Amino acid sequence: MNKEKNIPTPSGSGMDDRFRISGTTDLFCLLGSPVRHSLSPRMHNESFRLLGIDAVYLCFDVDEAALPDAVKGLVRCGVKGFNLTMPDKNAVIPLLDELSPSARLTGAVNTVVNRNGTLTGYNTDGAGLIRALAERGTSVSGQDITILGSGGAASAIAAQAALDGAASIKIFLRSSSRYFERTERLASALSRETGCHLSLHDLQDKNDLRQAVSASSVLIQATSVGMAPDTEACLIPGSSWLHAGLTVADVIYHPKETRLLSMAKEAGCTICPGLDMLLFQGSEAFHLWTGKEMPAEKIRRILF
Repeated sequence: MNKEKNIPTPSGSGMDDRFRISGTTDLFCLLGSPVRHSLSPRMHNESFRLLGIDAVYLCFDVDEAALPDAVKGLVRCGVKGFNLTMPDKNAVIPLLDELSPSARLTGAVNTVVNRNGTLTGYNTDGAGLIRALAERGTSVSGQDITILGSGGAASAIAAQAALDGAASIKIFLRSSSRYFERTERLASALSRETGCHLSLHDLQDKNDLRQAVSASSVLIQATSVGMAPDTEACLIPGSSWLHAGLTVADVIYHPKETRLLSMAKEAGCTICPGLDMLLFQGSEAFHLWTGKEMPAEKIRRILF
């Protein structure tokens, strides 16, 4: 066995590929707080291994106060890219040089690419959900869409769907939500820039919500309602609200099948679980960093 860990180990030596870290190994990482629960290290490190990419992905617990120093340090160390999760998705924007259209419109970044010291921010949450829908045979182009929620994921999904040619998007949130004014500005900007008609609606108006779902071809649940441990919670009262021509997506991945998705299956809908969005938003980031396609189906089988 080689004594120095930076010397490539011959094939068949028995040493796990994940420990082949050398002087040329690239670093990618996740910044946020907390980050211990993240599946991203397993997803990206396994992808690096499968594709033979000399890189490693780690998690660093970094809050908003520590973020400027952390980003400066990463750039100085030549880190190729990094992800951000709460509470850093908005706070990172003043530290970046450029923004993608989706990141600019939503005011949130979850992926950064370092190109020779120039930092470009992207938001892959929306692209991940749109790709997950496409994998299930559903395109958002020309479709009427209902989105439940107004947080970061909902905003990213609305922006990407509008950019990808959705005909209309109805966003349901509580009128008392602290995100209402921000979502109103986003809807106005998206309508103006994309030609997609976006409108805001009160989540507590059940008649309006039922009519919107009935007229939509895609329903996207982008709140935390239904997440473990409160798995019986659901913003849609029953399967009778759903119809067979509807595709229902849920951003929650714990549990793997929410009550909403169970009702959607009962109603004959096409369903898109949260793990699909998690996988493909990671895949989008992977491609931005490496220029290669993540072996998504292998990762799905291994991790999910």
